[in-house]
Amino acid sequence: MGILEQIGISQSKSIGGIVFQAVLEEQHNDEIQITDHPVERGAVVSDHSYKRPCQVTIKCAWSNSSLGGISALINSFKGGSLIGSDYVSGIYSQLLALQESREPFEITTSSRRYANMLMSSLGLTKDKTSSEAIMVTLTCREILIVETKAATLPPKAAQANPAATGQIENAGTKQVTAATPADSGAVSKANW
Repeated sequence: MGILEQIGISQSKSIGGIVFQAVLEEQHNDEIQITDHPVERGAVVSDHSYKRPCQVTIKCAWSNSSLGGISALINSFKGGSLIGSDYVSGIYSQLLALQESREPFEITTSSRRYANMLMSSLGLTKDKTSSEAIMVTLTCREILIVETKAATLPPKAAQANPAATGQIENAGTKQVTAATPADSGAVSKANW
């Protein structure tokens, strides 16, 4: 454990507990939505704003020739397997499982820590020069979690206007009736 970890500062960058081996690029996006309402003569009034969920896109990589890949290879030999473990395939499987779980997770980057994130996009890049490595582009978005509470209202007798403030009641099934037009083709007010 390094001195930074001893005082509570973690240097590890991770997504849902999976530590990034190499971060190639981070894009952090925070937006405020400003509401616009047109009024007379072409003017637009902005009277409200709210924060949209934050989003982060990370380009990262893992390699079989890294310390983690070599450790996985050694552990597979210790376990009696003559076929080496493919470390990067295991990492990719973990990322797919994290996305598939649809459970909120935490992300720690070099800039900040995010909570309640879901992986909206997972892209894998492999080519002839990277057969023993994976390069991944992850896009994650914050989800806003709210709690609901049930409230009980006072009885109708204690309310000044029970029709407007009373509890919802089951009034039964309502039937729609067709209007019958008058001789002139207009619907009479008696049928409204």
